Amino acid sequence: MKTPPLSPAAVFETSRLVARRVEVADAAAMHKVYGDAGAMRWVGDGKPLDLTQCEHWVEVTHRNYAARGYGMFALVSRESGLVIGFCGLVHPGGQAEAEIKYALCREHWGKGLASEAAAAMLAVASTDFGLQQVIATTATENVASHRVLLKAGMQRGPVQRNDDGSETQVFVWQAGARENAL
Repeated sequence: MKTPPLSPAAVFETSRLVARRVEVADAAAMHKVYGDAGAMRWVGDGKPLDLTQCEHWVEVTHRNYAARGYGMFALVSRESGLVIGFCGLVHPGGQAEAEIKYALCREHWGKGLASEAAAAMLAVASTDFGLQQVIATTATENVASHRVLLKAGMQRGPVQRNDDGSETQVFVWQAGARENAL
């Protein structure tokens, strides 16, 4: 079966998702994810963001597009046509390595959508953005994200000890590693 061409605005498409650049009008949809305290438990300082902070997040995302050609992308459900989360590549704090990040509205958890989006994002990291390596970082106890990243094709890397004494699990993806292992 031949895959239909990407929608003009799509960064990538899967059977259930379309990823596209974040638009200013997406701030409210992003707030649905970032404003959920349960969903933000594992993100940054664990505190939800308000709508103004989400609007700023959209501005930062647009600056990333201008600087690098990539950033965070809105995940649109093919079924509903609604933005249900985001997935993308960033360089937190100016770090050299591109880092994959993702989050979904809680009602879409447990359906394999995060793994689907992450795998597709890693594929375009190489083919469209020329990246040979991408990392991910998670709390050591965030087992659900560990499963997402492993299923998407990443390998478990080292555990880093942070200045505050907490630990972060690092995952690494190398372009062509999955194909080379076959």
